[in-house]
Amino acid sequence: MSLGGHETVTLTRDCEAVVIPAGDKVMLREGAECVITQALGGSYTVYLSGNLFRISGQDADALGKEASAGPALSENATDEDVEKLLWEQMKTCYDPEIPINIVDLGLIYRCELEPLEGGGRRANIAMTLTAPGCGMGEILVDDVRSKVLLVPTVEEADVDLVFDPPWSMEMMSEAAKLQTGML
Repeated sequence: MSLGGHETVTLTRDCEAVVIPAGDKVMLREGAECVITQALGGSYTVYLSGNLFRISGQDADALGKEASAGPALSENATDEDVEKLLWEQMKTCYDPEIPINIVDLGLIYRCELEPLEGGGRRANIAMTLTAPGCGMGEILVDDVRSKVLLVPTVEEADVDLVFDPPWSMEMMSEAAKLQTGML
């Protein structure tokens, strides 16, 4: 069933969700009817009982959806190839309230690779939020970390949440400004 471009689904099993924007974890129960309001980057924002919740892509089956496949690299991938894939992975991270990825929002300040003993890599990332008091901060940090760790050869990910310099709308990409009507 579709409601105003959004899809109504019934949860096929209990699943963990995060309350938006508070960031609290809750359990949504099997049989609950909810409306998918956003499905971006492998996670879902759903409306249920007057609240918005974020459901991770790993629980997509509870919504009757299929989880997306992870990223892939060639065996002889260079640091440049890995870094490019890291940025692509971070573009699959979305603030549940804003349908623009965090890279285009300008929330990623730095992404650097560091070699590890044994041939693996560590990703060092500095990111911010659109507002320092956002309850979804740690959820977004965890989302970035988990998606970056899916990149082959990346064995560690250090994601620091920083607020200097403070985020401003000027940090958004041209595409994001166009999408929000700010251009």
